[in-house]
Amino acid sequence: MNQEQIKTLIDALAASDLCELEYSENGSTLRLVKQSALAATPRRRAAIAAHDAPVAAAASAECLAPLYGVVHLQPTPAEPPFVQAGQTVKAGQTLCVIEAMKVFNEVRAERDATVQAVLVRSGQEVEAGQPLFRFDGE
Repeated sequence: MNQEQIKTLIDALAASDLCELEYSENGSTLRLVKQSALAATPRRRAAIAAHDAPVAAAASAECLAPLYGVVHLQPTPAEPPFVQAGQTVKAGQTLCVIEAMKVFNEVRAERDATVQAVLVRSGQEVEAGQPLFRFDGE
């Protein structure tokens, strides 16, 4: 599945009355869901909020995964983690990377804060809306 196919599927879903679209090819599956369909349940609303809202919302003091994928806490296995518990981070600083469909998506801090806890381990699959980091109340 290439980016052009994915874009075509996204456009097709947007132009239709469908709420969801799932497409499988060569062992990979792409599932697209319109935001209006996601708003039906609290868990789905959290996933939307994680994707559309800033990464580290001040009210929750957590950084939520913006999408489903495999989280990587360090640039390469031989390098130190992007951040650790107790570390102060600046707005825009990379916290981790989530790999989805061979694309690496950087998760960045929205504001200056101190990392209280890392809530996932490197290589773990995460769901959209799942807490990744907990921050202090700064």
